[in-house]
Amino acid sequence: MTPISKEFPPPAVVLVDPQLGDNIGAVARAMANFGLEDLRLVRPRDGWPNSRAYAVSSGATWVLDGVRVFQTTAEAVADLTLLIATTARDREMAKEVLVPAEAAARLRERAATGARTGLMFGSERAGLVNEDVVLADAVLTIPTDERFTSINLGQAALLAFYEWHKAGDATPAASLDLGRFDLATKEELIGFFDQIERELDEAGFLFPPAKVPAMIRNMRNIWHRAQLSEQDVRTMRGIVTALVHRPHAKRNAERDAAALAAKGEP
Repeated sequence: MTPISKEFPPPAVVLVDPQLGDNIGAVARAMANFGLEDLRLVRPRDGWPNSRAYAVSSGATWVLDGVRVFQTTAEAVADLTLLIATTARDREMAKEVLVPAEAAARLRERAATGARTGLMFGSERAGLVNEDVVLADAVLTIPTDERFTSINLGQAALLAFYEWHKAGDATPAASLDLGRFDLATKEELIGFFDQIERELDEAGFLFPPAKVPAMIRNMRNIWHRAQLSEQDVRTMRGIVTALVHRPHAKRNAERDAAALAAKGEP
């Protein structure tokens, strides 16, 4: 389990009037995925603890073991200095509406001061009521296709937690896993280039002469874009060697002749 950062303590998660243990478990699982631990329940319909929550959490038991249950939303959020309510419903109140990425940035900015923050979610049936939303500093709304805006509790939680985690994550935007092999060195690549270009020249592929430099540049750029490993280069050089020497040419010719004979062709 990844330790919780003391520099950026993750937000508490407040579920108001949750109905199904399955959904509580799904939220706990999403919390565990992205490093959140503080789960607070306000008036869970089926009481607490809930066996279905544990079953659905897929092993995120440390989150569920630490659950605190409250009778009012005000009690559940009393120690928080920044609370963001997650809801897609329009409200007749002046509340700033944030997309998940902006909400995550603000939560981390406040957490950097050591303050406690929180994300609040409503019940599966009706979401948050106005009396709950008024306690929040801002509203988080997940942009969806306007033709279908319904998102279940587990989905909404996962999206919000992912954005919070991503805001502080240092994972590269792209990477290439070469297994136990390293990328080929320039010396290894140049050796491969020399081999394949020499054989292509002898085969008459590099023609006419005026276009040869451009053809070679294009081919080398293709190989560079492939990000070949040292093993890739050895494999490609072996392929070129096999094609040039064609050690199975005689066997292939005999196979083709047998096939033609079977068809009754001379």
